[in-house]
Amino acid sequence: MKTVIRKILPLSLLFFSVLSMAQYGYGSRYGGYGRRSSIPQAQTPEKEPEKLTAEEIVEQEMPKIIETLALDPFEEAIMRTTLVNSVKKRMELQILNLEPQKMREEFKKIQDQQEKELKAGLPPEKYQIYLDMRENPTKTKRKQKKKKKKSKT
Repeated sequence: MKTVIRKILPLSLLFFSVLSMAQYGYGSRYGGYGRRSSIPQAQTPEKEPEKLTAEEIVEQEMPKIIETLALDPFEEAIMRTTLVNSVKKRMELQILNLEPQKMREEFKKIQDQQEKELKAGLPPEKYQIYLDMRENPTKTKRKQKKKKKKSKT
């Protein structure tokens, strides 16, 4: 009988200690003892931001361009059409994934074509403002709205 108790007692202690660890866990890394799921949590991959179309890209930029250049509706249409066509061509080139030197040459051709179309469609002063805006976007002078100063009387 003593031999049976000597064999069963350590086995039962081992069994209950393993059972209690399985039930309550080893403790969380944040302190305390909590239950953990035995099912591993699959990490959901972050969704890549949806790629914008050429029209959407141009739509995001047009308000700034219209405000800076003070475009009338006709000039705005020319600007929008030209920019959409250029952005589409650039997107197509990126899909082709050409070698870097060839890519630069093609981008340069697209840029030259875009400038040619804009120069033909915009008045010279607005075209020059556009070129300045493209080279130094932060330093471009925008139309300032005049604010009326209220006097303290």
